Amino acid sequence: MKNVNKKSYTNINKCEQWMAQLPEKLLDVPLYYLSVPGSHDSMSYCLDKTSPLDPQLPVTLSIFEKFMPCITRTIILRWSTTQTLSVAEQLNAGIRYLDLRIGHRPGDPTTALYFVHGFFTSLTVKGIFLEISAWLHTHPMEVLILDCRITQEFTPELHLHLISCINSIFGYRLCPNHEVPTLRRMWKMGYQVILSYDATIAHKYHYLWPSIPYWWADTTRTSKLIQYLEKKKQKGRPVGFFVAGLNLTEDTLYIVTHPFGSLKKLTLPKLPILYFWVQKQCPGEYRDSTNIVAEDLIGSDCFVSAVINLNSKLVWEKQHLD
Repeated sequence: MKNVNKKSYTNINKCEQWMAQLPEKLLDVPLYYLSVPGSHDSMSYCLDKTSPLDPQLPVTLSIFEKFMPCITRTIILRWSTTQTLSVAEQLNAGIRYLDLRIGHRPGDPTTALYFVHGFFTSLTVKGIFLEISAWLHTHPMEVLILDCRITQEFTPELHLHLISCINSIFGYRLCPNHEVPTLRRMWKMGYQVILSYDATIAHKYHYLWPSIPYWWADTTRTSKLIQYLEKKKQKGRPVGFFVAGLNLTEDTLYIVTHPFGSLKKLTLPKLPILYFWVQKQCPGEYRDSTNIVAEDLIGSDCFVSAVINLNSKLVWEKQHLD
């Protein structure tokens, strides 16, 4: 498909209900062929600086934390906070893919689960799921893709606890993994949630979708990030849902050599370049198409509306093929 650049099909001033506003021609297109805005490490806005450290953190940072806890924890928090908007604010802004890293606090005798990125969150997984469910109730034509990634080894009991929580809260809204998830089909059946569960136990449950590939460049340089994504596109899109991650990532050396830096300071100046890359993308079933595009610091630029408006290219194509 040529990289057409037609005028947006609609001025979506209210991204809060953008799926309900999509043109008729897109209602029978599977969601993995649409352009969907997402947030990276969606729950990092509520990290608890006093919680245990993320077991996935590099050993070097854990050692620093033992000798300089206050300074090290402050630095880790600055680099771990990828979002400042709450989950409801992200959804109201138009985000429809949530990157949910889930873990169990070390030493906690209960089955309470939290989100994790550097630290564990102050809010529980159950509490956030209830908040998402309440949002869905007031937005019956919007569909969410919840990508649950288990960040540590879970006992069977913890898996069952989490899956039971998912089923009890979202219930009939969970789209079965055998469906072709078009908006028209999901509206008809009352489905609003596609829930990906990153663990082998998921195949036992018809309402849990397999792990969603996430293209992650692991770099602080915008040029390398874009080069990485373009190379991935050349190899061809995965089958089904996948995420192109526009998130810049620092390593331990970068953090140590930038003690007064933060993810925000690293990312904000580079958002215009990432925004320009987004505008050139095309959704669809072609080899070089994009699907979900996820970014840090949602609400800091025009990212969400740019990703949504890529769907106008599909409208243009269908009008010229009909």
